[in-house]
Amino acid sequence: MEGTNPVNKKLTAALSGGAVLILALSGCSSDDGENDKLNAWAKQVCGAVQPQAKKIEAANAAIQKETSDNSAPADVRKTDSQAFQDMADAYKAISDAVDKAGAPNVDDGKTKQSNAVKELNDLSAAYVDLKKQVGELDTKDQGKFAEGLKDIATQLNKLSRSGNDALKKLEEGDVGKAMAQQQSCKSASSGATAAAKS
Repeated sequence: MEGTNPVNKKLTAALSGGAVLILALSGCSSDDGENDKLNAWAKQVCGAVQPQAKKIEAANAAIQKETSDNSAPADVRKTDSQAFQDMADAYKAISDAVDKAGAPNVDDGKTKQSNAVKELNDLSAAYVDLKKQVGELDTKDQGKFAEGLKDIATQLNKLSRSGNDALKKLEEGDVGKAMAQQQSCKSASSGATAAAKS
């Protein structure tokens, strides 16, 4: 029965890496902003990001709890499936928030915004697909289940490494500075960092 444990740990590590993506929506440096419109935009987006970052963090924690023990495949599948759905919902909600906020008041703001919205929607769709895949895993065959989880972990690794370029571009320069001043973005950032490190 110990066959899934190393795979589960690999899956957990890959999932934790995915939480880092949320950091792209929180500023890395702090500065005094003069741009009221940009600060208002940052406040709106950060306010929406915070609860979603907590949702992603909770999904990671649920998977880590389930995979820290040698849980039954059916339990792992159920937990992972729900976690993937929660992540999909969270990234979709962040996408909607960025879309609703409009373009930030910076050069190429509209392009940066639309690219980030597309990227977040793609991330959401990717997690929906992973939920479908984990739901189709054979829980009666330990070997097949472990192999299936291994494939999903590989996809998660790719997902956590790629797919945040547009988010990084969105929060470059003045946008990042404005977001860094928002308490809600600081909270989202620290929560995602904790999830990624655990």
